[in-house]
Amino acid sequence: MVLKNIFRSTVLGLRTWSVFAGARQGNTVLPAIKQPQCSFFANWTLTSICKRDEILLNQPVRQYARPSRKKQEFPSQLQDLHPSMLKHEYASVPLAQSVDDVVKKLLTLELANHSEKLRLKEEQLIAKVRRDENDRSSTEVKVAILTARIRNFQEHLHKHPKDKANKRWMLMAVDRRKKKLKILRRTRYDSFEKVCQELGITYTFPPEYYRRVTRRWLAKKAFCNKVFQEVQKQKAEQREKQRAAEAKGKEPASSTEPQGTVA
Repeated sequence: MVLKNIFRSTVLGLRTWSVFAGARQGNTVLPAIKQPQCSFFANWTLTSICKRDEILLNQPVRQYARPSRKKQEFPSQLQDLHPSMLKHEYASVPLAQSVDDVVKKLLTLELANHSEKLRLKEEQLIAKVRRDENDRSSTEVKVAILTARIRNFQEHLHKHPKDKANKRWMLMAVDRRKKKLKILRRTRYDSFEKVCQELGITYTFPPEYYRRVTRRWLAKKAFCNKVFQEVQKQKAEQREKQRAAEAKGKEPASSTEPQGTVA
């Protein structure tokens, strides 16, 4: 009996909700019907309400869908490497040019992995800035190798922006390159300009202050500048007083000169 009463109250509540929903949409509202007395009428009411809910749920939702954002294409530094180019370890072998097509595919970049392509790109950048043919340890060569790795990290992070480990390695490589460029700028400025021009590096000077600017720090800096100016004024006044005292001390000495004896 209790379950029957709960079922009847549920049906009546659903019926009332459907009536109010029709009134809100501007439809004609039917007069209230008495509490159902038979199970057939209750089943019919439930099926009609469920059908109406299905129709409402199947309607497309507008103004809530987030627009899809397309990622901008990041230019890869390996685009200029043609697949017919030989790998770095086989570039100086004359026999590699006269082999058949199947073996040549294994020796070229057509079937090479990413690390082999990156190695060839590093060698191309090194050839632009090295001092001589056997140079492998100069600052210019190290900057070229770090530049190739940094651009590889940037390309990877553009595809996978949540890769924190690669982001950390990229920032560490940027710091190392910045230190080497700073040393190169102090010691050999002509080589520094050549490296920046050949590798496409834009060198920016470090900021004057590394700390974050706050209102407290600005007030403290203004107070220190004011104190410094007041101290300089006091020192200038003391110098003027000392000069005036020295000038007064010289005047009586010049007026009382010794008189010569008359023969």
